[in-house]
Amino acid sequence: MTTEQQNRKNQHVSIAESFYHKEGESPFQDLRFVHHNFPNMAVGDVDLSTSIGKLKLDYPFYINAMTGGSEWTKKLNAGLSRVAAQTGIAMAVGSQSVAIREPEMIETFSVARKENPHGLIFANVGANHNAQAGLQAIEMLQADALQVHINAPQEIVMPEGDRDFSMWPDHFQGFIDQIQVPVIFKEVGFGFSKQSIQQLKALGAEIIDLGGRGGTNFSQIENFRRKEYKYDDLLDWGQTTPESLLEAQDHISSLDILASGGVRTAMDIAKSLALGAKAVGIAGEFLHTLIKEDEEALIDKIEGLKEELAGIYTLLGARTTQELAQTDIIVCGQTKDYCQAREIGYQSLAQRNR
Repeated sequence: MTTEQQNRKNQHVSIAESFYHKEGESPFQDLRFVHHNFPNMAVGDVDLSTSIGKLKLDYPFYINAMTGGSEWTKKLNAGLSRVAAQTGIAMAVGSQSVAIREPEMIETFSVARKENPHGLIFANVGANHNAQAGLQAIEMLQADALQVHINAPQEIVMPEGDRDFSMWPDHFQGFIDQIQVPVIFKEVGFGFSKQSIQQLKALGAEIIDLGGRGGTNFSQIENFRRKEYKYDDLLDWGQTTPESLLEAQDHISSLDILASGGVRTAMDIAKSLALGAKAVGIAGEFLHTLIKEDEEALIDKIEGLKEELAGIYTLLGARTTQELAQTDIIVCGQTKDYCQAREIGYQSLAQRNR
């Protein structure tokens, strides 16, 4: 692998970390649960498990795709994998495209399976690749699922990015027809519209990670890397994660919808699940803890999320993740304005628990 390619992988992580901000407004603040006074259950009654396709997850959140492709990011993947093994949550690696082109970089990804031989691990390739590349990525990790990341805005801003997306539908169809493990079509931080969800569904897609705006901002990262003309107008492109979940409401019963993008807290997870997500991916928050602290701190954070989630389930009278998706949730603020502009029905979500 060239030094330039390794530097780019390192830059993505280091720039993302430099832009990380925990404080400030979150689009999840536009979502509120209705408090009903009598849970009629105990915390010990809660079952946090969920499913994605044919995969059973013990917990409704996972380490989402981040890294790999250099010696430094190999160490990060190793650490994340050990944490995943210790806590029993699933994990995805970052884009393996570089390892498909440069086999000497395979170990920067396969270390995830080495450190977590029995856990759920998701492989990852870009939408510009075909099904054969997907099979290579799966084999590299003995992966349990394949993420196909969708990132047109990132490519447009990236100085060396792709400029032709015309083959994407053919590639999507190939993944659906030829890959035997669950295929997760994943946005990288720009969200989904209901029209795009419908297009993937028409091809036969069964699992979509909405990957909304609000977390790691790849337009910002790539724009920072640009040496000349800046694409500042694209820094806020796309739908937030709550907006994307509301766009997906007509498909909640027929697709496995996953949520990611700006998820930092147990309450963010719970709100995403209440809007129908089967599971929630977290990337930047976990990476920040690993880099700034250590693996033990990340383990403590994850265990804390599990404990708080069980408490939230209990307050909402939800014994299971499926029951959580029937709780009352109010849509406020800019997210409500978005729903009104897009003619998305949101009022009924506040009155599901009658």
